[in-house]
Amino acid sequence: MSMRQASRGKPSEGNTTYEIALFGEFFSKDLPAIMNRITLHSESAHQMHTRELVFEPFDVNMQRERGVDPVLLRAKKELLEPDGKWVLYSYLKPESVRVHPDATVRPWATMQVQGDALSFASALGYVRRSQLYKRGYVFRKGPLVIQMFQQEQVDPKTQKPIPASQQTLWEVEVKTATPVTSSKDSPLSQYVDNVLEVQLLMKGLLDLRRQDV
Repeated sequence: MSMRQASRGKPSEGNTTYEIALFGEFFSKDLPAIMNRITLHSESAHQMHTRELVFEPFDVNMQRERGVDPVLLRAKKELLEPDGKWVLYSYLKPESVRVHPDATVRPWATMQVQGDALSFASALGYVRRSQLYKRGYVFRKGPLVIQMFQQEQVDPKTQKPIPASQQTLWEVEVKTATPVTSSKDSPLSQYVDNVLEVQLLMKGLLDLRRQDV
């Protein structure tokens, strides 16, 4: 059975856009070998240092009391890009493991924001819940982006990132670079196959898996 046959699920309908992803983590001692293998099979690579903010609806507690799962709003900005702009994005609950057992498939909407993302999110009825920084590397492979990074916590006094320690785990996200839709010519299973190819490529070095995030 081919990867496509094994991963094909019930087709999604409508104009919903999705992110297809696999996740993994590893210790710093494995960084050289993992980086070498990913670099060898990627078209481009560069460093990343991203600031990410997470917002929740101002009435989040009321929503939970009504049994509603609040939709979080996220904002990110690449600090190494001179003209980097804020990108707002949001995920909905991943599709069932019965439909897509091999990869995380979740509705994903994005938009670029000029100016202050915090004020824009506030105008939408959201309040900031947390923030963090991610420092590492980004690789491009066809329609996929592979991010390999360590999280940096925020100094409460200066609001600046605190460098990760040697013991901090490296995290890996293999995902579609932009939101994708399901169509007759490009079904979601095609993008699932793309991330599964990376999973197979990294076998023996890095365990990439589906997560209900």
